Amino acid sequence: QVQLVESGGGLVQPGDSLRLSCAASGRTFSSGTMSWFRQAPGKEREFVAGVTWRGGLTSYADSVKGRFTISRDTAKNTSDLQMNSLNPADTAVYYCAPSTCASIPTNGIRYNYWGQGTQVTVSS
Repeated sequence: QVQLVESGGGLVQPGDSLRLSCAASGRTFSSGTMSWFRQAPGKEREFVAGVTWRGGLTSYADSVKGRFTISRDTAKNTSDLQMNSLNPADTAVYYCAPSTCASIPTNGIRYNYWGQGTQVTVSS
């Protein structure tokens, strides 16, 4: 059974940075992808960023390009999301999710496992 634990969320002011972490367990993550999604109140869950376990190729939503950086540690089965220049529109619960796809799916229906999420609130 795949287990995912996100951490690192919190309350920050506009312009601040946060680093989210995701610890994955339950299977070998030597292939496929790891992605971060977010869901704001009253909105659908949306793709934020993804990375391939093999090769470290990345993909970002347009709304976070240049501000967020996703990384992965294949030895530790972890993924981090460095978020800079945060603004109130980034407020959401952030989730990590692995997939077995060779490329990074941006549609949440391609993912079978989700963590419990970590709340990020950006407010002055």
